[in-house]
Amino acid sequence: MAVEKKAKGKIEEAAGKTKEAVGRTVGNERLTAEGQAKKSKGAARQAKEKTKDVFKH
Repeated sequence: MAVEKKAKGKIEEAAGKTKEAVGRTVGNERLTAEGQAKKSKGAARQAKEKTKDVFKH
């Protein structure tokens, strides 16, 4: 289960990076901000799962 959540975080982070890059390319500040938020959310999800793993062992 934790592997799935880590993968979901990685995918979310990658999608955020893509959205942010597209937003910068077309000059859309809103799209850029949404991408940054999604990227941060994915990174936070990964960090949470890594922390859980540390306390399991």
